[in-house]
Amino acid sequence: MNRGAIFGRPYGTGANLRQISLGIHLYLEDQSNGSPGNTNAAHAPFVNWTGYRELINDYVGIKSASSPQDRVFACAADTFYYGMSRNDHGYVPQPLHEQSNYAYTSYAYNAGQFSTRARTNAPATTNYYGIAGLRLDSVPHPARTVLMAEVPAFAPYSWHEPKRPFSKDNSTFNDSKNMVGFVDGHVRYLKIYYDGYKIAWAYNPPASYDYQWSRE
Repeated sequence: MNRGAIFGRPYGTGANLRQISLGIHLYLEDQSNGSPGNTNAAHAPFVNWTGYRELINDYVGIKSASSPQDRVFACAADTFYYGMSRNDHGYVPQPLHEQSNYAYTSYAYNAGQFSTRARTNAPATTNYYGIAGLRLDSVPHPARTVLMAEVPAFAPYSWHEPKRPFSKDNSTFNDSKNMVGFVDGHVRYLKIYYDGYKIAWAYNPPASYDYQWSRE
């Protein structure tokens, strides 16, 4: 049963996000490093929102090179996308998980505030909120703090209930509905706040929204 489908019935049940979240936790346990975003002796850091992908393939049963056929990283509702950069909000009628520049995944790690200095807890180097560079066991509100989410949640737009017609003007909107996975491992289908100016990832929502991007 999908414990998070509180505003309607989305495509899928959140099983992919739960499996990916478990893979991240298992990877970190094996590395004795509970802090995605820090470089260690064995692997590169989670330095961007899709950088987690290559590190956890083994932990979700993928033994070959990443590809669009890796279904655990493909949301069933992922049939189009909007570019995330300021100058790239055009509608693209192709699945995001088929794009190599998105690491063949529909899901992004909450990687704002990441550290780029090797083996250190360096200060944040982005203007976005997030938890990269922090030990997961140091997050004080694991049931509210985002670990993973569908890529549209960061903009925000929605694969499940998109705003139509598809266009740059309709690419982002308040209360878009997305599947979100949290630090404690649970998954919910919820509304994402958008202030109309900056992407959703750049700030925590008002208190009435039951999630947050940063650890505070």
